[in-house]
Amino acid sequence: RKSIDSKAPRKQLATKVKKNSSSTTGGVKKPRIYHLGTVALREIRCYQESTELMVCKLPFQWLIREIAQDFKIDLCFQRSAVMALQEASEAYFIGLFEDINLCAIHTKR
Repeated sequence: RKSIDSKAPRKQLATKVKKNSSSTTGGVKKPRIYHLGTVALREIRCYQESTELMVCKLPFQWLIREIAQDFKIDLCFQRSAVMALQEASEAYFIGLFEDINLCAIHTKR
């Protein structure tokens, strides 16, 4: 006669062992949904820390040459002059956007 304590452990079925293994390894991860304005504020902080120019150099140079043709044809620009114009214009636009932001905050938008 065998005692009750000496029973052999039961074998688990293969389906029970592989429980939820397909949902954790495979599948597409859902994109995270942020509150309104969170991503914009993160981008603003990123651009405030950076020092590079926002406008590409070549299209800006084309714009300068196109505007200068109205005054005199076949003008040549030094690279430093183009860079100075680009720095000044971007500084102007940044100041303009700061003022626009203050106006938007004032109107509670």
